[in-house]
Amino acid sequence: MSWLANLVEIYDNSASLIGQFAVNRWGQEYALLPISHTTQNAQIEVTISEDGNFVSARVVEKNDASTIIPCTETSANRTSKAVPHPLFDKLPYVAGDYMKYGGDKKKEGNFADYIQQLQEWCESEFAHPKVKSVCAYLKEARLVGDLIESGVITVDENNRFIEKWSKEQEEVHGEKPELYGVTPANQSDSFVRFKVNVFGDKESRLWRDHSVYESFTQFYKEKLGSDDLCYVAGKYLPATERHSSRIRHSADQAKLISANDSSGFTFRGRFSAGNEAANISYDVSQKAHNALKWLIQKQGVSFDGKTFLVWSNDQSPVPEPFEDTENLFADEEDEAIGDVTYSEYARQLHLALNGYRHDLNTKAEVNILVLDAATPGRMAVVYYRNLEKEFYLDRIRHWHETCNWLHRYKRNEEKRKIIFRGAPAFKDIAFAAFGGRADNRLVKEVVERLLPCVVDGRPVPRDIVKKGIQRTSNPVAFEWSKGNSWEWEKTLSIVCALVRKQFETEGYDVALDQETTQRDYLFGRMLAVADVLERRALDQGEGRPTNAIRYMNAFSQRPVRTWTIIQSNLQPYQAKLGGKGTYLSKILDEIGSKINIEDYTDKPLSGLYLLGYYSQRHELYKKKESKEETEQIQS
Repeated sequence: MSWLANLVEIYDNSASLIGQFAVNRWGQEYALLPISHTTQNAQIEVTISEDGNFVSARVVEKNDASTIIPCTETSANRTSKAVPHPLFDKLPYVAGDYMKYGGDKKKEGNFADYIQQLQEWCESEFAHPKVKSVCAYLKEARLVGDLIESGVITVDENNRFIEKWSKEQEEVHGEKPELYGVTPANQSDSFVRFKVNVFGDKESRLWRDHSVYESFTQFYKEKLGSDDLCYVAGKYLPATERHSSRIRHSADQAKLISANDSSGFTFRGRFSAGNEAANISYDVSQKAHNALKWLIQKQGVSFDGKTFLVWSNDQSPVPEPFEDTENLFADEEDEAIGDVTYSEYARQLHLALNGYRHDLNTKAEVNILVLDAATPGRMAVVYYRNLEKEFYLDRIRHWHETCNWLHRYKRNEEKRKIIFRGAPAFKDIAFAAFGGRADNRLVKEVVERLLPCVVDGRPVPRDIVKKGIQRTSNPVAFEWSKGNSWEWEKTLSIVCALVRKQFETEGYDVALDQETTQRDYLFGRMLAVADVLERRALDQGEGRPTNAIRYMNAFSQRPVRTWTIIQSNLQPYQAKLGGKGTYLSKILDEIGSKINIEDYTDKPLSGLYLLGYYSQRHELYKKKESKEETEQIQS
């Protein structure tokens, strides 16, 4: 099925959730919208009695502003043209006395168009009694006057709207009214929503009343045009040429489906009308777009406007391909994902992914969709995959098994240190390759390029790995404190994971490989021993990087020549350690003896030297920690 058909399926399967608000992981409210509805942020809430009399009004707080509103095809896509929404709208539309208080003359006819449309709904067979109460009140044309009496709207001595609040106004009227703190423009353009108090009815909020949703949906369906063949449903249904915007967020004007270039290169000369290219029914368009908005608000991830979305057709949870292994083990104990052997890690990974498999059904599928907009008005699907869930989970498992390493770093957002074994997040890979100050445009490109590495099993792009190796090989460019740089350590472990993925058939792991004679790996081991030896000889308060760290960039380009310099600088520290340094000196000799004479050249090192460096240093630190623990037990 196409992505549109899959979204329609999600909408139909989630019909019980229509109109129900929830809070996503960023603390924002979202809901699956009914057909012929959209969302707006309201600034004023007006309460009306069942018989159509004004009861009260209040300013809506920003965290409660999201409002589900009925809309037509034209009102949902209105820009500067005056097109009223059917029920909730801005003051120039809903207030019959708007002009009486100095309203914009260009908006003089807005109320007449609005009330005519509302009256048509109220006179139809699908009329709703609460909507009739709103219509009866608004026809009296005294809304602005009631809002002024309630203290919601402020006017000057001439009974004219005070659009901009100033110190002069404060001297006359006192404190700044609450409405000025929530309205994005002038107070006379505030968006208004309605409540209707009905005895015995617990839901007075019309924007949360499902019977009001159904009333307008049925009314509007009767007004739709003639039937045509829908390319998605394969049926003759009422067609539409106006499709939804506001897909990624409330201010998004980019559309996925649009054919409004009626002049110039109309449809690039291929068709005489837009529906010849893609004819999609109103019902399908509404369901697909509303489901897409809901999923993005619920679980989408965005970088500089590019949105990444993963969902299962049965709405069962699925792991996201761009997250790190620590998030995959989010429900596990911390110690279960720490410094473990590869076999233990593979077992835990298998158990974690089995948690996603337990509810598999024969039709379980996973969809991966990436959206981006080249212009403010046009959006495109730049990547789409539809996979069997079992196959997708196997791809996820393979990625986390082959691109894993031991990580000890701080999360940039949370500023907390984490220790885990596994694959790094795509975003962290981007920062490791291009720096912590890489802009979002670059990050989103890296994330998009890495996605096929997981989903389609493609190799990691060589340029990303190369850039990561170059940055890691230049540790002095990072910020150091007391001989340590957590940012460089984070970059090192991430790049080691990428190098391991690049050489996955070689079987390298965090555990030190003492048998290999691979030249680059051995040079990396030598560098690690030199680093540890000098660090142990330095005074505890001395915070400078070691010679091994300072010469690392040169060492990666000319290892033999640079090693001569590092070794000569190492001699004073060997002398200072005395007998304590003998063990490390022996390791250096042992490693050097394994390098074949023909490999002892100044040929630049590959990323494998970073694996040798990390594993050798890790081994030495583990032995020191084990020795210290033994001494503490004996004492």
